[in-house]
Amino acid sequence: MRDELLARYRELVERELPAAAVRGRWTLRANHCFGRVLLDAAVGGCWYSVLDRRAGPAHRQLDEEQLGRAVALGERVLAEGDALVRELDAQSLRWRGKPPKRQLP
Repeated sequence: MRDELLARYRELVERELPAAAVRGRWTLRANHCFGRVLLDAAVGGCWYSVLDRRAGPAHRQLDEEQLGRAVALGERVLAEGDALVRELDAQSLRWRGKPPKRQLP
């Protein structure tokens, strides 16, 4: 099960979400941004406050429950699109103490 979740996470973050973002003209488009918001949501805060940045890829450090949450949320982003991306990005930025992005109409 874990190997399937890891593979699906990578497929979502590296290919499917960025491709959907370009097609839908979402506010986030880069794979590392999708990784950030999914990882933060999976651990309930800034991922690098919870996981060890030096211990290899962060997604591989998630336990199976966290990884399942990240994948499920990635699937939800695919279904719901930019509105959910904006919400997740704003929460991720709050956890990092950064100001929200200026929202364009």
